[in-house]
Amino acid sequence: MKKYFIPLGAVQLITAIGAIPAGLLFALDPSGARMGTTTAMIANSPFHSFLIPGLFLLLVNGIGNATGAFLSFTGKKNAGETGLLLGIILCLWITIQVFWIGLTSFLQPAFMLAG
Repeated sequence: MKKYFIPLGAVQLITAIGAIPAGLLFALDPSGARMGTTTAMIANSPFHSFLIPGLFLLLVNGIGNATGAFLSFTGKKNAGETGLLLGIILCLWITIQVFWIGLTSFLQPAFMLAG
């Protein structure tokens, strides 16, 4: 099964590279202006700003997947389980996101496939 660690690590790294800057920008500017959006986008969600979604994106989907990529690239024993857990979380994240804000970007189905 170790032959899958490199492709898994690559998918996790790509996910982290997308999530870390976006999460950081949303956390630093919860209005969404730095990301070219407004809080009107999340009006149907339980959030009034992008702070909590931004922190989740940064910490779980970003740093979590960067850590998972490290585990995968170094062939650690728990890399597969970590990848599965992070993939499930990513799929849930995208499903909830589409439910609350709709299908607004090609990245949503792309990251759903990555999950």
